[in-house]
Formats: sequence, C-alpha cells, structure tokens
Amino acid sequence: MRTVRALWGSSHPGPTLVVTALALALGIATGLEAWRLVLLTTAVFVGQLSVGISNDALDAQRDRAVGRTDKPIARGDVSAGVAWGAALGLLALALVLSAPLGWRMLAAHALTLGSAWAYNAGLKSTPWSIVPFLVSFGIFPSLATLSAPDPSFAAWWAWIAGASLGAAVHLTNVLPDLDDDARTGVRGLPHRLGPRVAAIVAALAVVAGAVAVLLGAAGGDLAAVSPVSWVFFAAVVAVAGTTAWRAIARPPSRALFRLVMLAALLLAAQMVASGSAFVA
Repeated sequence: MRTVRALWGSSHPGPTLVVTALALALGIATGLEAWRLVLLTTAVFVGQLSVGISNDALDAQRDRAVGRTDKPIARGDVSAGVAWGAALGLLALALVLSAPLGWRMLAAHALTLGSAWAYNAGLKSTPWSIVPFLVSFGIFPSLATLSAPDPSFAAWWAWIAGASLGAAVHLTNVLPDLDDDARTGVRGLPHRLGPRVAAIVAALAVVAGAVAVLLGAAGGDLAAVSPVSWVFFAAVVAVAGTTAWRAIARPPSRALFRLVMLAALLLAAQMVASGSAFVA
C-alpha cells in the first residue's frame, strides 16, 4: 500500500482528476452509451496517471536538488525503477482500454499521450514547451466524439477552446515553481516570458477560447446563444480580467495561478454546457 500511495502521490492527482472529470463530462454531453463512457473515462484516467508518474520519475533528480519533499520519488518512497514500470504499464493499459472504442479514438489518444510524454522527456525545457499542451488539449474534446458509434472529430471551435485551455494551463502551472526550475536548468516558454507576461497571455488565451465556444456553439449567431453560455462566458472574462489586472498591478504570486485555473475550469464548463453542439 505504501508503494501505491507513493505512485498516486507522484501522478499529480489534482490535474489527473480534473482532466478525467472533463473527459466524463464531454462523454456525457456527446451522449455516449454507458459502456463507452466508462471505457473513455477509465482510459483517460489511466493515461493521465502514466503522464504524471513519468513526469515525476524524469524530474526526481531535479526535485532532490531543490529539496522537494512533497515528491514521493524524490523522497525515496518508491524507486525510480518501480515508477517507470508503473508509468509504462499504465501507458500500455490506457491504449488497450482505448482500442474497443475504435482505431480513430486509439490513434487520437495515442497522439495525446505521446505529446504529453514528449513534454516530460525534454520539450518542457525549450521555447516550444507550449506545443504539447496545444496538441494534447486541442485533440482532447475529440476523444469523446471519436468514442461514439459514429465517430467524428469535434467541431473546429472545440479544438480552439481545448488548445486555449491547454495554453492557459501550461503558462500558469509552472508559475509557483519558476525559481526551482531556474536552479535546475528548466527554461520553457513561461520561464522566458516571465510570470507577469505568462499570466496575461494565459488570461487572453482563456478569453479567446471562451469567444470560440460562444460563437461556435451558436453557429455565429449571437441571438442563438443560450443564457447559460452567456453566464459562463461572462464569468470567464471577469476572472481573466482580474488575473490580467493583478499581473500588472501587483507582484507575481500563487494567486495568479489560482485565478487562471479558475478561468480555465469555467471555460471547460462552458464547453461542456454547449452539449452535443461541439460534435462536428
């Protein structure tokens, strides 16, 4: 049980559960049958576990160097060998679970996970660090639509909303760890932009995604936008605006990360609230 707890702690439980919940919500909005919904949700959950554990396994040496006592692998609660075995096994299991949903879903999920693993393996330290997030989150809404009996890619605006969400997540997720990353040689795009600029760009990305959902789900006709969509859109813009103001007026803090994450979650809820409209 100690090993299981250590692996769970290494999987980035918060983001893993949020992404899994989003897959479940999108699957429900798509109208998937119960067995398809269960397979989709489980495959995404297992895949996210593999991404999180591989990230911590690769970063274990850096985490030890900066004294990250919150990281089980760096603490020695589980060995790197066991962590790698679990990460690879979970990756294979995620693809096995995806296969019954069709080859299109399998290919899309493989690309999503491959992109995330590429980030862990080295892209995180380059100016191109945002690309895996654009790819993985851009494809993400299509995992639900490709799991349907009549598979199709998500609508164009769902791709934009997903990529915007991914950009916001990446640009803010590293803000609390900028100093530690600098000490260990990690210089991705957010590090090069700086915390203020990264937070502002993330806020703008979320707003762009919200606009895409608002217009796309209604076919470009603002009169056809539902009241629920307007509420979510207004909430996203309000939180994003607050984030940009704080980034400009106050010293960078963890509050910027929390605000952009709130805006990103509202964007995800706005997309889910569009229902089957995001099916191309």
